[in-house]
Amino acid sequence: MKVSLFITCLADMFYANVGKSSVELLERLGCEVDFPEQQTCCGQVSYNSGYHKETKEVAKHMIKTFEQSDYVVAPSGSCVAMLHEYPHLFMEERAWQEKAEKLAAKSYELTQFIVDVLKVEDVQASLPACATYHRSCHMTRLLGVKDAPLKLLSHVDGLQVNSLPNSENCCGFGGTFSVKMGPISEQMVQEKVDSIEAANADVLIGADCGCLMNIAGYINRQNKPIKVMHIAEVLNSEVKKHADENR
Repeated sequence: MKVSLFITCLADMFYANVGKSSVELLERLGCEVDFPEQQTCCGQVSYNSGYHKETKEVAKHMIKTFEQSDYVVAPSGSCVAMLHEYPHLFMEERAWQEKAEKLAAKSYELTQFIVDVLKVEDVQASLPACATYHRSCHMTRLLGVKDAPLKLLSHVDGLQVNSLPNSENCCGFGGTFSVKMGPISEQMVQEKVDSIEAANADVLIGADCGCLMNIAGYINRQNKPIKVMHIAEVLNSEVKKHADENR
């Protein structure tokens, strides 16, 4: 099965290991992964800031970039949700709307693709740890992906996943929200970290780099002993273990 990786801005610039883990995981599951180098930001920041005309130009570029792809997979529910928003941008341009609908139909968040398309729930990963999982707002409420991450995590050998109190609450990131509404954002992330501590977890797992960057930043500033991992890194942990053994 051929898959095009949509890496997303944050993974590209700050979390390279998330991209590497995503590729290694997909290849281990039998996918042939390519990386269209013309890809850019999905346009979510400009769209959410009201710059819809400018976002259309970004969307047209992304549509053309992935036009020949069979599947488009990203380690971010938030950015994939933006690809699914493209058809609404072109309500008055039917030709582009049809192209946008085709891109949305073949675009998946990483765990969604593994569970719903590949029909795999056990990726043979192993991580001895006590963790909790943060549900990002865009991935659960806009993209509608809720169960796939937890199904995959439930099969990770040695991993105990504790329930996160108030799991439906936002972490306070929200892209430009965290910049425009700094004090409110800080209060929200503080409450999120309080919930993580109440879950008695050593590791926080999430599927969106934006949320993880926001939460990890607060955790680091408070010197709290909680490790933050993207779910791609968790699901790829067994591959790394084998690589270490073979050195």
